[in-house]
Amino acid sequence: MQSPALTSQKLSLTIKRDDLLHPLVSGNKWRKLKYNLVAMHQQHKTELITFGGAFSNHIHATAAAGKLLNIPTHGIIRGPELDPHNPTLQFAKQCGMQLHVVNRQTYRMRNDQAYLFNLEQQFPNAYILPEGGTNQAAIKGCEELVHSLPEHDYLVCPTGSGGTLAGLIEGSKHTSQVIGIAVLKQAEYLQEEVMQLSARAKQQQNWQLLCHYHDGGYGRFSPALWQFCRQFSAQHRVPLEPIYSGKMFYALWQLIEQGFFTCGSHIIAVHTGGLQGLNGLRYRKLL
Repeated sequence: MQSPALTSQKLSLTIKRDDLLHPLVSGNKWRKLKYNLVAMHQQHKTELITFGGAFSNHIHATAAAGKLLNIPTHGIIRGPELDPHNPTLQFAKQCGMQLHVVNRQTYRMRNDQAYLFNLEQQFPNAYILPEGGTNQAAIKGCEELVHSLPEHDYLVCPTGSGGTLAGLIEGSKHTSQVIGIAVLKQAEYLQEEVMQLSARAKQQQNWQLLCHYHDGGYGRFSPALWQFCRQFSAQHRVPLEPIYSGKMFYALWQLIEQGFFTCGSHIIAVHTGGLQGLNGLRYRKLL
């Protein structure tokens, strides 16, 4: 990729287009599901239950995977109610996903062991996948991404739950720097989450989570960020949304202009997908 900012600092930038992995189950959602589906098969489970908000990329991807693989899926959706016209939920229903709306208080219990035990009793044949798909099986899938990359000095990704960042740390050499761009406010707690998911993250100092580029918080974005996404997409023919990868690229460009990266470095930025989210933003008239 060429740009004056890159040229002036002798930087090279490569985009890993993980959004092109699959038309419906793309990016980090594909990678996180891969080994969870293997684990589901090994545990002789025949259904899949997971959690998400009304416009969740994870719900969208899980529903699509269920349809493709003929696996019954259940989505526990943060309510308090379901909007029948929501494009993400419409798609999930079309894929055959059973939607179970819960109030916000109940949804906050999604990682509570007693709550999960009750779910297991209610759905004895179901494999329970955490919100966002992040767990140890997901890390293995994200780690594989690194093995497909050329040599690089920096590897950059958007960070929501910490799973993708943890997987990239696991797969990276200690000589490269791994940088996560937090897409939500007050995300410092994710550093501990990443260290819980990745043994290497505890041992190595070659990674960091940047928490000041959230642009207003999760699901929020400024007109300037959306304008950047549109210009970037038009100039480089790489479609972006302003919640995950768009926010990461916006931060990356600011870091480049600030001289954050060592002159002469090769940067790889991971496009983690999530483009289906544009439909939800348009539906809510946020674009």
